[in-house]
Amino acid sequence: MTQPVARSSTIKNVLLAGILLMLAGDFLFALNDAMGKWLVASFSVGQVVLIRSIGAFIVLGPMIANQGAGKLFQMERPGLQILRVVATTLDTALFYAAVVYLPLADVMSFYMAGPIYVAALSHFLLGEKVGWRRWVAILIGFCGVVIMLKPSSAAFSLSSSFALVGSLAFAFAIILNRRLRGTSDTNLVTWQTIGTLAVGGALTIGAWKTPSALDFGAMLLLGIVSCGAHLMITRALKLAPASTLAPLHYTLLLWAVVFGLVFFGDVPGPRILIGSGIIVLAGMFIFHRQKVVDTTVPPENVPKGVN
Repeated sequence: MTQPVARSSTIKNVLLAGILLMLAGDFLFALNDAMGKWLVASFSVGQVVLIRSIGAFIVLGPMIANQGAGKLFQMERPGLQILRVVATTLDTALFYAAVVYLPLADVMSFYMAGPIYVAALSHFLLGEKVGWRRWVAILIGFCGVVIMLKPSSAAFSLSSSFALVGSLAFAFAIILNRRLRGTSDTNLVTWQTIGTLAVGGALTIGAWKTPSALDFGAMLLLGIVSCGAHLMITRALKLAPASTLAPLHYTLLLWAVVFGLVFFGDVPGPRILIGSGIIVLAGMFIFHRQKVVDTTVPPENVPKGVN
């Protein structure tokens, strides 16, 4: 009798640890996004991405040393690895390009549609069966995106298109994560960081502005915070079911509203609130149906941080 009770208590504690790590990881990602918006107001997107990528290696360095640098070149499906690096680099660069002009909550709302894009793309790219209920939810989610875009010649902006294309790149990266399950997190994160480092360096040519020690430290901290958040979420997915953790990812939107209001004075308009509300509800329904149809939900179903 004592053993089953102890086992049940252990399972609950592990589940709670997973939930807390997921919430903490999402908070750090939102904090990272707010810091990024503050920095791109004074420095070019390329410079922020470049120094941020250097900062990420403060976390990645010990991980690479632990597994051995040689394993970085033992890649499965190199073609898909390259496509993933391109997708994650686009995701990061376009996110920062969008927040130069748009409120943080607006940009994050577009990225919250990522799981909806993943569900649609999985049918065509992975051959996964998507039932009619999830197709309805996908279409409803797209309606939420259209509401946020307000597609007219007067309202549709280049910054909105940055957020839209960036969120699609984010979803495509998640799809590629599923195809590359045999690759270690260290390899995946290292190569995507190398990609953003290279692109950031290229975009910085002719646009370098010497930062103060505080600004340079803040840009390095971006990489540290982002890597820390990624590791927290990765660990959370090993402690608790993805279907339990997935809805918690939408707390990113809540933090984006809070940080946007506190630090930038941004108040989301009715169009963004309505559109993001539709997207969140559609996304949560898709996660619910995924759990009903397939009890073994791959960890990649949970969006990892957009940047």
